[in-house]
Amino acid sequence: MTLAGYDLILAGRLNGVSLALEPGQVIAICGPNGAGKSSLLASLAGLIAPASGAVELEGRPLATLPPRNRARAIGYLPQDGEVAWNLSVETLVGLGRLPWDEGAAADRQAVETALTALDLGGLRGRPLSRLSGGERARALFARVLAGTPRWLLADEPLANLDLAHQQALLAQFRALAGQGLGVVLVLHDLALAMNHADRVIVLEQGAVAADGAPEAALDSATIRRVWNTEARWLGDHGQRALVIGPTSARVP
Repeated sequence: MTLAGYDLILAGRLNGVSLALEPGQVIAICGPNGAGKSSLLASLAGLIAPASGAVELEGRPLATLPPRNRARAIGYLPQDGEVAWNLSVETLVGLGRLPWDEGAAADRQAVETALTALDLGGLRGRPLSRLSGGERARALFARVLAGTPRWLLADEPLANLDLAHQQALLAQFRALAGQGLGVVLVLHDLALAMNHADRVIVLEQGAVAADGAPEAALDSATIRRVWNTEARWLGDHGQRALVIGPTSARVP
């Protein structure tokens, strides 16, 4: 079930990126603005064709898969999801079932599971125009979840969520990875990547600057080199906080 990108080159965005992603992990893609994070995620989803290189799913070129098969395997959540019609939450989530033909009962069960997982049961009949930014973000992700993909690719999925729903969604990502799914997240918050990812890929100017366990990929030297800032980590494993500034700084 490997999802791999080989020598991906996308003019002005990616420069020879090669990765092999394994399921059963929460993988974070980090990097400064313009590093190529969203472009890499969209390439792995098959939405952007690289100028050279290839993306493979389970050893098969992604570009050769029928669209329905690709949609069943990979669920993609863009950073700014747009919906053309003022649908209800439940109808929007139901769109995630379009690649499938397992019958109405299976569709209803998948939609109900997604609504419950994202704490949207009480909002199922509400139109999108009456949702807050965080509620809309959860509804869009529930649509992806209802498609029961084997890979979840999400671009800044926590950006508009309050703390409680951030933690709930992070727990959901962890549970899905525990079930054998591949979870790939673009994250700007390095502390979230450090504390919740199994693997961190750091991009710099379209190339891989670091790749490995969070403690190695996000060490102080890498942050200094890639983000051009001094930083240090405080706290224990899984509960680390990032302090920005010289190590000699003191908090009054």
